[in-house]
Amino acid sequence: MQTLRTTSENPDFQKLVKQLDSYLSVMDGDEHDFYHQYNKIDMLKNCVVIYDNDEAVACGAIKELDSKSMEVKRMFTLPEKRGKGLASAILKELEIWSKELGYKKTVLETGKRQIEAVALYNKCGYKIIPNYGQYIGVDNSVCFEKEL
Repeated sequence: MQTLRTTSENPDFQKLVKQLDSYLSVMDGDEHDFYHQYNKIDMLKNCVVIYDNDEAVACGAIKELDSKSMEVKRMFTLPEKRGKGLASAILKELEIWSKELGYKKTVLETGKRQIEAVALYNKCGYKIIPNYGQYIGVDNSVCFEKEL
């Protein structure tokens, strides 16, 4: 396994995000358009891709939410590669990168129906917080944070 820090211009990151969007369009159903508007990747400077034998298999990104917080975005692992700790590795790398950049915490939003994602964030030490920003009042959203 190889971990690469990159930007959203990386074609492997873009390919994984397209697969993520396809997956989420099914999971989110009628709510997909609402979420999709907040998940543009054209300006992400801090992206991570994990490779297995030169194949991109998992990704994630961070972007500044405020002067103390980075928001975790675009977490995805190919279905056939799940259960091997790749999402935890991506998340850890994003946390390290956030800390290196001087941020104090990471925050994120996921859908309540994404049971595996909720379990991952709980396992990795994230705590549920009140929904923030555009997710305030959105019943399907659950927000998390972790002090770094």
